[in-house]
Amino acid sequence: MDDLRLGKAVTRRYRNRRIGEFLKELDLAEGRSTGVPKILRAMRNNGSPPPSFETDEDRSWFLVRLAVHPSFSNDGRDAAEQDTQQDKQLENKEKIPDTVQATVQVEQLLLALERDMHRQELQDQIGIANRTHFLAAYLKPALETGLIEMTDPEAPTSPKQRYRRTSTGNALARKLMGSGK
Repeated sequence: MDDLRLGKAVTRRYRNRRIGEFLKELDLAEGRSTGVPKILRAMRNNGSPPPSFETDEDRSWFLVRLAVHPSFSNDGRDAAEQDTQQDKQLENKEKIPDTVQATVQVEQLLLALERDMHRQELQDQIGIANRTHFLAAYLKPALETGLIEMTDPEAPTSPKQRYRRTSTGNALARKLMGSGK
């Protein structure tokens, strides 16, 4: 457990290698023992408390607890009031629809997308080498939620295709920059 808390997760036995390989083929897993260091790094980078890990001696179960970031405490105000105050701080008062749900990956993409950019430029900017993973976890969700758009939607597979933020994407990016992400 001490190694795990330091981000040195080493599996000594595998329950079912085929399941692991299958998940990697679907881009739902990247490899063995890569998740814990990513969790620790992400929590540290955004100023969150460190996660806690629990398991039994037989390692028949594993529990990870991710604490809420201190800035998300409501300080006696409800979440709607906090959101209203944050919206008021946006420079041009663009509203972010309540239905917009951005993953950490989409937020990272929005922050990297400062101008019209090609897919490969975005991948390089974020540091994602795997094209399939980038498309599935970053680009496609950002397009589907309407946070980014293609510069040439009539030719989605064009080698000249670029991507840019929408007005909603710009508003969310400013909100994220204002919150220190």
